[in-house]
Amino acid sequence: KSKEAEIKRINKELANIRSKFKGDKALDGYSKKKYVCKLLFIFLLGHDIDFGHMEAVNLLSSNKYTEKQIGYLFISVLVNSNSELIRLINNAIKNDLASRNPTFMCLALHCIANVGSREMGEAFAADIPRILVAGDSMDSVKQSAALCLLRLYKASPDLVPMGEWTARVVHLLNDQHMGVVTAAVSLITCLCKKNPDDFKTCISLAVSRLSRIVSSASTDLQDYTYYFVPAPWLSVKLLRLLQSYPPPEDAAVKGRLVECLETVLNKAQEPPKSKKVQHSNAKNAILFETISLIIHYDSEPNLLVRACNQLGQFLQHRETNLRYLALESMCTLASSEFSHEAVKTHIDTVINALKTERDVSVRQRAADLLYAMCDRSNAKQIVSEMLRYLETADYAIREEIVLKVAILAEKYAVDYSWYVDTILNLIRIAGDYVSEEVWYRVLQIVTNRDDVQGYAAKTVFEDLEAEQGQLGAVEPGPADAHPAHSPPVQFSLLHSKFHLCSVATRALLLSTYIKFINLFPETKATIQGVLRAGSQLRNADVELQQRAVEYLTLSSVASTDVLATVLEEMPPFPERESSILAKLKRKKGPGAASALDDGRRDPSSNDINGGVEPTPSTVSTPSPSADLLGLRAAPPPAAPPASAGAGNLLVDVFDGPAAQPSLGPTPEEHPLGLGPFSRPGPEDIGPPIPEADELLNKFVCKNNGVLFENQLLQIGVKSEFRQNLGRMYLFYGNKTSVQFQNFSPTVVHPGDLQTHILSGLGQPPTKRVAAQVDGGAQVQQVLNIECLRDFLTPPLLSVRFRYGGAPQALTLKLPVTINKFFQPTEMAAQDFFQRWKQLSLPQQEAQKIFKANHPMDAEVTKAKLLGFGSALLDNVDPNPENFVGAGIIQTKALQVGCLLRLEPNAQAQMYRLTLRTSKEPVSRHLCELLAQQF
Repeated sequence: KSKEAEIKRINKELANIRSKFKGDKALDGYSKKKYVCKLLFIFLLGHDIDFGHMEAVNLLSSNKYTEKQIGYLFISVLVNSNSELIRLINNAIKNDLASRNPTFMCLALHCIANVGSREMGEAFAADIPRILVAGDSMDSVKQSAALCLLRLYKASPDLVPMGEWTARVVHLLNDQHMGVVTAAVSLITCLCKKNPDDFKTCISLAVSRLSRIVSSASTDLQDYTYYFVPAPWLSVKLLRLLQSYPPPEDAAVKGRLVECLETVLNKAQEPPKSKKVQHSNAKNAILFETISLIIHYDSEPNLLVRACNQLGQFLQHRETNLRYLALESMCTLASSEFSHEAVKTHIDTVINALKTERDVSVRQRAADLLYAMCDRSNAKQIVSEMLRYLETADYAIREEIVLKVAILAEKYAVDYSWYVDTILNLIRIAGDYVSEEVWYRVLQIVTNRDDVQGYAAKTVFEDLEAEQGQLGAVEPGPADAHPAHSPPVQFSLLHSKFHLCSVATRALLLSTYIKFINLFPETKATIQGVLRAGSQLRNADVELQQRAVEYLTLSSVASTDVLATVLEEMPPFPERESSILAKLKRKKGPGAASALDDGRRDPSSNDINGGVEPTPSTVSTPSPSADLLGLRAAPPPAAPPASAGAGNLLVDVFDGPAAQPSLGPTPEEHPLGLGPFSRPGPEDIGPPIPEADELLNKFVCKNNGVLFENQLLQIGVKSEFRQNLGRMYLFYGNKTSVQFQNFSPTVVHPGDLQTHILSGLGQPPTKRVAAQVDGGAQVQQVLNIECLRDFLTPPLLSVRFRYGGAPQALTLKLPVTINKFFQPTEMAAQDFFQRWKQLSLPQQEAQKIFKANHPMDAEVTKAKLLGFGSALLDNVDPNPENFVGAGIIQTKALQVGCLLRLEPNAQAQMYRLTLRTSKEPVSRHLCELLAQQF
């Protein structure tokens, strides 16, 4: 009746169970099961249990199902993976797996999957595949084994062996038991993401199985029919599996798959066999997954148009979820050249959804779809509707709508007057929701085009004059605002808004005033009076005060020629990725790249500044957005051609003179290469791959080589370091015949590493987010590196791309270690020992005695020490067998001197390494790095 009464009752029960377990008389199996079951129930009520574990383990040896079941259940819920009982539990599980009793085997497999610890994975990862593919395993055992293996693979992929059983797992798709097939599809879908080529044979089997399900009547699969829909879960899983690969190469398989997809679309048109929501949910789940596969292949025009028409019917469905899903899928269809026109036919329905939908998330998807379907033929209508919607839009999505309107106005501007009018109208409506990126982009376009400046200035002036514009419209107004009005009138109008503007806008206005003095000397006295006013010279804002003082002095003391030179017209902005588009991508997240910057080259997009020359296949094509500035950025240099053998992609790079590093900045490049490229933070990427440390160690004493290689990708490195600067060339080779899509390599600085070392992008491999690397091709990326302070952990290299539709991601440690900035220093013996004694404090020395992992060759040791960055000093150590080195670690903040001594003992096959610096962490870190090389 109360919490206190419950606790009292539970404590009484626990005391009784404890006395039973401690009693002299051995408990029978039933009693032991009963008490263990009570303990489990008490634990699930939220009370701690600190005994009974051994009794639960003893139940595992019982031959009765009910007793064994409770034992496994208790272990799965209560036993910690680090428990000392794990060894006993593993022995019991091994016995049950070997018993060939299907019930006991399933209990054991369920326990392994539920606990899922690495210890269990190490113990059973090799046994479970054998059970899975054994010819005499029962169907229920196969099903449990497949799901258990999937659980272990997700927890510890390195423990699950690939090999001879791979092909046999694929053939489980032919199994007669639908439960086995369902479990096998889940397992194969996960495994093929890492090793797509090993599981490629699953395509034809999946198509065959899907065809049999789709073409069967519901009575044929009686046990697996859900509300008149045959095997809906299996159908969805098979369709998702097929999305891991490109379209089938075999014409017969492809034809059968197309027939399946057409059948699903046809069935969607049939009247429902049941009015229950479960029927429509199952039916629509298959339909939407089918449409996802059609979109993924993007190669069947007929199916794409049919999918679009089917989704169009859902746009006015009474179910909100269906309307949302239809809009979301149509956004992707709008980026396909085959279905773009079909999507446009639904423009009126989508506009109506934007106005009338009750759910804000559905309205947001409608706005996304309008953005995706926009081209030159409907740009004015869509921009007009989005501006109208902006007046009543939800605050949560206003900024996003503003960005989209700004991008579309630029992308499909038929003439500049429409573009300027649209942007000014956007400013009037959105006000504070117009971000700085929109301002910057408009200013960039207006500044870089002489033919648009006059109209823009005239329009802004008239807006201000009529007091119809927002105050923010003061900001982009040029100095020569409108030649039809005298300069004093222009100045008077601008200054009348001064006190109403923000501090940033006032600062811009002060700069505009000094330019007025240069262009229109008749305004000099008036403007100097404004600058001389106490409200300016004694302004509380230091920026405004400094500008007023400097501009007043400049206008008073400088001659006309000097003033004209100082206030010379700004040069055109260098063209780069639109800051508005970059911000929208950041808001929508990395997955939105394809929708925001799709590969469809729209023939209707604005080309009023001339076409763009086609680029080589290894360089991505320019963004389809309009080039209003007429300043297309030059494409990065083409990557070196791939060599004949896909397995040896980097041979040209390391054997020939190509890509010689140079530490000077490349033209039109920030000295550190820190361009306007958005980068994910450490929280956005996964942990480094297990072999990342081993790969990093290979590069401690060398600068060139293959950093990473698997069946899909080869990453090569060529780098050079000088003092605290470095330049690194990364070469990404596609070893397959299938194109990589959305290829995105990014450097990430974990923690506060950004304050210790800068790794900036000099030249990204491509200029677009949705980058592509063709099969057998190679692209190059340049990193410019600067060491600011001593650091202990390297930056991370995150590589993401899509292969055959499946996302691939790996994180490596970039081969940038502190010793790369080690400059060798020659020293006489006397200087060395004097400095050695000065660094005699315990925290300044690091020493390590370790066993040699390689043959102790003196020449190899010399080469490694030189590669490490140290100078080798001769005739310093009394023992000629020892090696002595010296160098200075160059960072921007300080220089760290370093002395080392390596003493080999050939008889014991041991080394003693002593290293002294003025900084303790650096000593220990360098000592560890160098010791790993021997």
